[in-house]
Amino acid sequence: MSKVKRLKKTRVRTVPLKPIKIQLVTVSKTKGPSRMKERLSFSPKEIASGIPPTPDRDLIYHGGRTIAHLFFTNLFVGGTSSWLKSDINSIDQAISGAMADKNLNNVIAQYFPGKKVTSIFNGSKIVEGPWPEFFTTKDVEVMLKSLYLQKKLAISNLKNTVFNLILPRKTILEPPGSGGASESSKSAKTSRQSPKEVGPELEEDDSLNGLGGYHGSVHFKQGAKIITLYYSVDVYSERLSDGTHNGIPFFDKPWKNIVATLYHELNEARTDPDVDDVIATNNLKLWGWADKKGAECGDFPIAEAEKLGSLAMVFKEVPLTSGTGTVPIQLQYSNAVHGPEGPIPAPHH
Repeated sequence: MSKVKRLKKTRVRTVPLKPIKIQLVTVSKTKGPSRMKERLSFSPKEIASGIPPTPDRDLIYHGGRTIAHLFFTNLFVGGTSSWLKSDINSIDQAISGAMADKNLNNVIAQYFPGKKVTSIFNGSKIVEGPWPEFFTTKDVEVMLKSLYLQKKLAISNLKNTVFNLILPRKTILEPPGSGGASESSKSAKTSRQSPKEVGPELEEDDSLNGLGGYHGSVHFKQGAKIITLYYSVDVYSERLSDGTHNGIPFFDKPWKNIVATLYHELNEARTDPDVDDVIATNNLKLWGWADKKGAECGDFPIAEAEKLGSLAMVFKEVPLTSGTGTVPIQLQYSNAVHGPEGPIPAPHH
């Protein structure tokens, strides 16, 4: 959850709140995310167990575009040596199953009135190159542009496609807006030396301080044409050998944490793809679904679960409608029940 800040005035209209585009937990480096041994249960068509309704945090449609028919590709950063094939297979299988699951999509369908919600997984590939110690917004932009210009990205349905940049073990993700390597290195080293408690309204924190990932868009020119690439960047969340953590290590296996982050970011990209343009231009008409404090569909559930004492209220392993097993996800906000919900057997009307 990022800090709610007032944006600069524009000639036409101002955005009173800064949109939130990150997955963040309020934890100390030493303690890690709170977790209960037992998983809390929830019933279909009901708010997640233990969380009271919060109608004042219902999502509002601001007029921007949404992506009812989503395509996505997983890009594993850091080269072949940074990844286990078993982890890649587990991540690909779980997130493709979760995003296409009928009962999970029944929750999200309320934000697409009159439309069917679908998701198509375009496969994955390993991005060859050195393992990055730090990863910044600038790195996202450079990598995506390079892959596009080298014709290593599928270019059909670009306006409805999200490219997931999945970071390898121990790579530190810097917060949105971070620049070059020297800046991120300095920030990361400082955060290591000065552990701190972080709050849901801070956006300056890296993945050593609870940042799990974020989503956005990259724009660049190719001749006279403007190319837009939508992305998410996702931390390899795990507990480190020194007792600290990187990202949001809730589940018992790091690949499950990655899937939960992907689920968070992809659903926010579905419902609010142009959040970066809103931040850059202050143009509310580009904004999709967000609550009155700027939080997207995945944000408030984390903040509320932490406030109430356990991420287990919203981080779940849920059964797939197909009966082929379970997938690790983070429950998303549902206006229909005024809180996190899912999966449900039928969409809300």
